[in-house]
Amino acid sequence: MKVKVQTLDAKAAGDLELNDDVFGLEPRADILHRVVTWQLEKRRGTARGARERSDVARTGKKFGRQKGGGTARHGDRAAPIFIGGGKAHGPRVRDFNPSLNKKVRALGLKMALSAKAKAGTLTVLDNLDVKDGKTQELVGKLAGLGLGKALFIDGDAINVSFARASSNIVGVNVLPAVGANVYDILRADSLVLTRAAVEKLEARFHG
Repeated sequence: MKVKVQTLDAKAAGDLELNDDVFGLEPRADILHRVVTWQLEKRRGTARGARERSDVARTGKKFGRQKGGGTARHGDRAAPIFIGGGKAHGPRVRDFNPSLNKKVRALGLKMALSAKAKAGTLTVLDNLDVKDGKTQELVGKLAGLGLGKALFIDGDAINVSFARASSNIVGVNVLPAVGANVYDILRADSLVLTRAAVEKLEARFHG
């Protein structure tokens, strides 16, 4: 698959041949769903459990006489109705640590990239250099490219001037190639890759 490469100023910068094994697959909803679900589950922390009646350190001695006290009969300070008592039917500890086959995860990323290429929302830029790192300057460049809510993926590291200029722009997200993931790619309206990002992503699967 051949695509046009542009600069941030919307000028032509040649052509680039994309590997069909990475950018030319037919997306499958079931694979993408599995990978996104795995990603969202994986980032959840361990759910905290509450201390129940057997977990709190309170006396078990009967603290009032059975009759004549004018109050209800109680024999345990750990009862849920007392301050410091155990929680009744409290939440249990839950650990979210799902697993997903590496081949499925890799296939999901290829399909996410292919989905953007197929939909025509994939843009390849020569680089992400912003001369003075100014937000206003970058806003004008993005408008010229017709980009709104977009995910920008660079090479080994994020371009410092672009990261500084885009930090205040709502809807613009920047990642290095190693951080490319299915969830962020699918939720962005447009995907923007640099030449370096394309090389890194293709080497990731065919290195």
